Amino acid sequence: MRRSACATHFLKKEPLVADDGVLIGVADQPQYLRLDRANRHGLVAGATGTGKTVTLQVLAQGFADAGVPVFAADVKGDLSGVAAAAQPNDKLLARAQQLGVTLAPSAAPVIFWDLFGQQGHPIRATVSEMGPLLLSRLLELNDVQEGVLNVVFRAADEEGLLLLDLKDLQAALNYAADNARALSARYGNVAAATVGAVQRKLLVLENQGGANLFGEPALDLSDLMRTDGAGRGYVNLLAADRLIGSPQLYATFLLWLMSELFEQLPEIGDPEKPRLVFFFDEAHLLFNDAPKALLEKVEQVVRLIRSKGVGVYFVTQNPADVPETVLGQLGNRVQHGLRAYTPADQRGLKAAAASFRVNPKLDTAEAIQHLGVGEALVSVLDEKGAPTVVEKTSVRPPNSRIGPLTADERRQLIAQSPLRGVYDQLQDRESAFEVLRQRADQKAAPAPPPASASPAPRAQSRARGGQGEEMVDAFAKSMLRSIGTQVGRQLMRGLLGGLAGASGGRRR
Repeated sequence: MRRSACATHFLKKEPLVADDGVLIGVADQPQYLRLDRANRHGLVAGATGTGKTVTLQVLAQGFADAGVPVFAADVKGDLSGVAAAAQPNDKLLARAQQLGVTLAPSAAPVIFWDLFGQQGHPIRATVSEMGPLLLSRLLELNDVQEGVLNVVFRAADEEGLLLLDLKDLQAALNYAADNARALSARYGNVAAATVGAVQRKLLVLENQGGANLFGEPALDLSDLMRTDGAGRGYVNLLAADRLIGSPQLYATFLLWLMSELFEQLPEIGDPEKPRLVFFFDEAHLLFNDAPKALLEKVEQVVRLIRSKGVGVYFVTQNPADVPETVLGQLGNRVQHGLRAYTPADQRGLKAAAASFRVNPKLDTAEAIQHLGVGEALVSVLDEKGAPTVVEKTSVRPPNSRIGPLTADERRQLIAQSPLRGVYDQLQDRESAFEVLRQRADQKAAPAPPPASASPAPRAQSRARGGQGEEMVDAFAKSMLRSIGTQVGRQLMRGLLGGLAGASGGRRR
């Protein structure tokens, strides 16, 4: 293959990160993703087994070496290899030599996270932070149920009830059911049956392990934007091999995280390099059956979060998995091979080819179908922010290990983590559950006895009423006690009912 003067210079061993940006691979010229355009978002797409994970690993380590923190979901566990130095074999060395790439084995600094707290630090949000819109998406509520959930949040705010974990939300839902008439008069119809339907959806979420997501200490976003002593950005890996079994939970959590970054970070315009790069693997799960309001929120976040210095990169099998309104915001693109076996696949292939800036030397649609493993079509933004013409590129081998860490290696790195002990212990401060339980206990407590009469009149009363009146009096008191106890138990069941499944929630 004929190479330009620039490519000849490249064969003298180019680094993984240079002034031009992060090296993706080699075409006729080296293909760099510019750091000052990395916050314009991107897409890594391709069929299973075409090399998306290695490309993601190359990008993650490249950003980290440039001092940019990274957050990525590790769906299969393979991405954890970025935490260990590569062990080059003959095949990798030959590929590096062919591409003119310096293969310098090194590991990126990594912090492991896990919603379930098993393969990394627990990562949590509070119910209030998640909010009714994302919770409705997570619980798959219809419009009526979502309306009731909004009322519950509003009532909790007005009552000063903190919603931190799922048992707080359960308690608030029971409060809404018990006070449905009063809430309906203020906010519109709140039917006890609708509240019950939401509670059943909440139980399903608990059974899927969703209770692990909610509670304190909640994630401090600054802990995702750390650098090590050498100035390298940490690669934050979320263990998602188990989480991906609950796709609604996975997608809603990552959308919440993007939304929090958007809401909390100040505007900085277009920085020389991003504050954080966010990789959203299996991105199609975010958009599957998403209501219009949620899609609008995703589009808004993607469009505006770049000015906060955050780059969002969607990783999926086909660009058609991403809505056009979002796809149009993704300036940096790496397209691995696609197979067009069905009419739907062919439409996706045409859409993928049409999204690139045309290269007159390349039939883009034809090239996508014949890309080998480790090959990709690449188009990135240039210094003026315009997309470069698409180039068939051989992705460079990473400096870190291809393949997962062992369980022992992961445990050792977690034990050495700079966040060790920060999130590992669950906290349970007073919130809606405790406050409403105290109120119920007060209502259930027996009323204080009336002031006793003087002995003389009481004796006279006994004399007049005789033994029959004493029996009536005793019977009445017994009934009152029974009714009071029964009401108290009903109140407690109303508050505590359905919480038996919340044992996976905050420690009590």
